[in-house]
Amino acid sequence: MSDCIFCKIISKDIPTDLLYEDDVCVIFPDIKPIAKTHLLIISKKHIPTIADMEDGDEKIVGHMVKQAKEIAKEKGLTGYKLQFNVGKDGGQEVFHIHLHLISNQG
Repeated sequence: MSDCIFCKIISKDIPTDLLYEDDVCVIFPDIKPIAKTHLLIISKKHIPTIADMEDGDEKIVGHMVKQAKEIAKEKGLTGYKLQFNVGKDGGQEVFHIHLHLISNQG
């Protein structure tokens, strides 16, 4: 998607402080953090919302959750929230699936 900010970050058209990258996702700090640690885990595949997932996309979402667990462990977080916002009414602001990792630790 040419107008998607997360696609532009993934393609490196918009620079960011990437903490992790693999073939499936990237992780970086949220620019409007709501806690001491607030990271975004972004799918490299453009899927607008969880409600738009297709068969096979559960592997992407599962991988995102696993990478959230790994980076939380790396950062020494013993407690955190993982949150997907789904659709405008669910608080989603950028329509490209992303997982929030939020903790008051860090």
